[in-house]
Amino acid sequence: MTHPDRQGAGAARAIVRAALNELPPADAVLASAKRCLLDYLSCAFEAQSLPWSEQAAQLAAPDAHGAHQIGRAGTYVLADAAFANAVAGHGLVREDMHAASVTHLGVVVWPTVLALAERHAVPGARVLSAAVIGYEVGARIGRALITPSLARLFRPTGLVGPFASAMAGAHLLGLDEDQALNAFALAGNSCVGLNEWAHTGGSEMYFHPGFVVRNAMTCLELARLGAQASPSILEGEAGLFQAYARAPMPGRITLFPHGEADILEVFNKPAPACNFAQSPCQAALLAWRRVHRDRRIVAVRVETTQAALAYPGCSAKGPFDYALQAKMSIAFGVAAVLARGAIEEDNYHRLDDVEIARLIAHTELVPDDAYTAAFPARQGARVVLLLDDGAHVRAELDDVVAADEALIRARFRRAAQAVLGDERAERIEAMVDGYEREPDAGLLARLCALQPDTTQTWDEA
Repeated sequence: MTHPDRQGAGAARAIVRAALNELPPADAVLASAKRCLLDYLSCAFEAQSLPWSEQAAQLAAPDAHGAHQIGRAGTYVLADAAFANAVAGHGLVREDMHAASVTHLGVVVWPTVLALAERHAVPGARVLSAAVIGYEVGARIGRALITPSLARLFRPTGLVGPFASAMAGAHLLGLDEDQALNAFALAGNSCVGLNEWAHTGGSEMYFHPGFVVRNAMTCLELARLGAQASPSILEGEAGLFQAYARAPMPGRITLFPHGEADILEVFNKPAPACNFAQSPCQAALLAWRRVHRDRRIVAVRVETTQAALAYPGCSAKGPFDYALQAKMSIAFGVAAVLARGAIEEDNYHRLDDVEIARLIAHTELVPDDAYTAAFPARQGARVVLLLDDGAHVRAELDDVVAADEALIRARFRRAAQAVLGDERAERIEAMVDGYEREPDAGLLARLCALQPDTTQTWDEA
């Protein structure tokens, strides 16, 4: 039985009701979901040997009837495996990005639905539908909630991720409206993530998606067991908006307005660094290509959005003790590109590079009014170089150039082949391509494990 909410407490129920509807994704939406899934797997495979990935993996308790970790052997307690997979997916800082909510949705949605698909017999089409719901819920709440001042203190992924993860799970599991509402409201009590890491280089950022996923899965189980939570979790006097934004909820949050899916606004990063460093680094590479090799860069001016310069860590100029600090810093990212002529992971491990340090010392970061006005629809940047002969070289982009299909596939193949070999990598890629036709969605997670189950041969897949 659905109980009527008290006056003014209908925002969460309206979102839940919309999220539980079966929404067959359009071709473009489906393609975007599968692209994000392949990119998430790519990041998780490539990051598995990093310290935070190893630490999260070692926490997982073995469970013969549990779920798999990407690129690792064995089966583990469901929430433990999902936690580890979320941390690994975030480990490179190359996860997908929804700029309008400043949120990384893939690293909280995919670990949830892939783990649940191992426990519950669902087809791939339902996993993709649940993922699209998760992206939509997180993106729409994030658009309404996140402001630059809020993002300086709290991690946007940690604030809206629990709602995205919980609703993706509720949709996949087929919870009824009251159960889903309780899971959603419980998830609002598990918002996590402070942005102090950006000032210190601490590794807690990597664990934020893991906390989100583990908590959301607990909320789903509690709701299935009959736990009740506040339906006014969004707009109530101590709800999400009053608690974090210190302001009333600005208006109704509508999923899929005019048939538009917010997953289409998600882009896949070309560089393993902060979202706000992407277009400045890309513009820097364009400028570097226009500089004669016998010329020396004596000063750098970077013009970008005010949002980019305001986000924690993005305006930092050192000193840098950890690669994460470098990945957040626009000045470091640009200087590394100019010193090395490339955008790649190795840039962010050259913390003692003399030439990078010299260029950072001569870098000026400036907000640009036009780029600021265009954000978040576009993320523009301009880099102007002063050379030792007095000449100026400039390059600009109206928006970040997202990783395209070819790059995403190439990265996936390289990362998956390194862990599982060519044949298995090809099978995973083919399964993602046709996931909407796969009757056993859980097979994807099993294929991504380091060794096969003893109860099934891979030829049966």
